[in-house]
Amino acid sequence: MKNYPRSFKALWIGEIVSEFGSVAGGIINGLLLYEITGSKEWMGVLWLIYFIPSLILQFISAPFLNGVKKEQFLRHIQLIRAIAYICPVLGYMIDYHIGTIIGLILLQLVLGLIQPIYATLSFSLLPDICKEDDLPQANNLLDGTIRIMSFLAPSVTALLLFISPVQFLYLFSCGMFLVSYLLLQQIEAQQTKETAPWTKKFWWTEMKEGYRTFFQFPTLLHLTFLSSLVQFAVGATMVLSIPFIREELQGNTWEYAIFSGTFPLGYALGMILLTKIQQSQQTMYIGLLGGGMSFILLFFAPSIPLAWLCELIGGMFFPLFNAQSAALFQRKAPRDRLAQLSSVRLLLMRVTMPFGIFFASTPLFHLSTRATYIVIGSMIVLPGIFYLLQSMKLVNKTN
Repeated sequence: MKNYPRSFKALWIGEIVSEFGSVAGGIINGLLLYEITGSKEWMGVLWLIYFIPSLILQFISAPFLNGVKKEQFLRHIQLIRAIAYICPVLGYMIDYHIGTIIGLILLQLVLGLIQPIYATLSFSLLPDICKEDDLPQANNLLDGTIRIMSFLAPSVTALLLFISPVQFLYLFSCGMFLVSYLLLQQIEAQQTKETAPWTKKFWWTEMKEGYRTFFQFPTLLHLTFLSSLVQFAVGATMVLSIPFIREELQGNTWEYAIFSGTFPLGYALGMILLTKIQQSQQTMYIGLLGGGMSFILLFFAPSIPLAWLCELIGGMFFPLFNAQSAALFQRKAPRDRLAQLSSVRLLLMRVTMPFGIFFASTPLFHLSTRATYIVIGSMIVLPGIFYLLQSMKLVNKTN
């Protein structure tokens, strides 16, 4: 492994542990709730409880995040997560049905409220613990770690479910976040400068200033716009993937499982590829184009193996865009407002995901599954071509 600072290694290993616990917890939440209620509607309610409050809090929390001590706040969040995972176990001990459901609701509410804050602070902490030249690789490593855990954790969780009860897995996830809390104690970051005392006037002024500053930087705006298009597509594919494999291509459940795992596998390969190529804005936009083209190719895929290949290709290209665009955002944003601007960035990206879900699931547009793939792919490819050509013109001018 590259000689990264000790603080980054602590953050990275803490991400591995906490992401594993988070993925395992997400799986058992759904399984336990469906076992008790047998209702898909309750599953939707559980995700709404997670999603909607988190968007509201993220919208109003940006000024606050600009002045906190990031590494200390990250540790507190992991401790809160660990405690929250005990709620379903306590609910189960009180009453199997009502108590467990209340415990799951409390858990989802807490996770939904603190996850965007954790993601924002983790993102904005990197420039404080890494050299500027290392930012693309650091972002790539953290992002790739999350993708790999989303591939590995379900398999390990399935094995643990085979040999242990669900309640044990809640304690297991709790333990993972406690381990992450201890690892994050090793982080030593640059001190955040003093900020004005917290008042309502300060909050409102700072929030307006944060959003105004964000829209004053065209680079931050267009990078977030492109990342939001990718998140829109991700939301759409959450709806499209199962009917595409099971209905369009007449596949089995195991074939869908492979389909869902090929993107994370490709992402791991893309992480390696990023370390081997010259990093530039051109390679960043090529990564975006390649990822968008993978959706368009699914429109033409006549068989399941070719659909697997399309997902693998998409997974290989998207890290080239994601890691480099994140590093460029961190470089271009004013350092004293990076946490606040990162929160605005994440909010705009997350808001587009439910729109993607709505677009793919509503009958208003009368689009088939295949047609939806080509639409969301084109939404990524066309702006990608524009910005790639624009970046090439700038290179030619400088030469």
